[in-house]
Amino acid sequence: MSGKGAPITGGTDAAGLSVVIVAGTWHPVITDGMIAGAERVLAESGADWRVVRVAGSFELPVVAKAALEAGADAVVALGVIIRGGTPHFEFVSNAATDGLTRVALDTGKPVGFGVLTLDDEQQGLDRAGLPGSKEDKGAEAADAAVRTALVLRALRGRVSSPR
Repeated sequence: MSGKGAPITGGTDAAGLSVVIVAGTWHPVITDGMIAGAERVLAESGADWRVVRVAGSFELPVVAKAALEAGADAVVALGVIIRGGTPHFEFVSNAATDGLTRVALDTGKPVGFGVLTLDDEQQGLDRAGLPGSKEDKGAEAADAAVRTALVLRALRGRVSSPR
């Protein structure tokens, strides 16, 4: 976790975009920190947003798809998966990642990927955007979703793309 090469975030005008944050309920301190970061970025950008909670990361794809099909311009998917002593970690991580990728491709709308796959809780705390965290993955996922929605809008000829 060097942070080197991280994209510049913020400074985007997303007025008129509708975004749904879909977040799991596992590891609430980490997840709530990521939600706060995503909300901050969306508020600063001028996008309209709402938060929908789901049981866990496995449920993120189906709810993300429903939100996009219901008219959202983008989704920010936030979840926390911490490695345990069984193969469950790999199954859930792969299902969430593959499912969210499929949702984006099937709908043609962006899914900001904020699913943390961790070896331990401290790695999540370091990435949750909390006081003392080194990174804010919720903010990064929201920014990526907004920027991608604006690029897609521009490619489809509706407005100019972000810089």
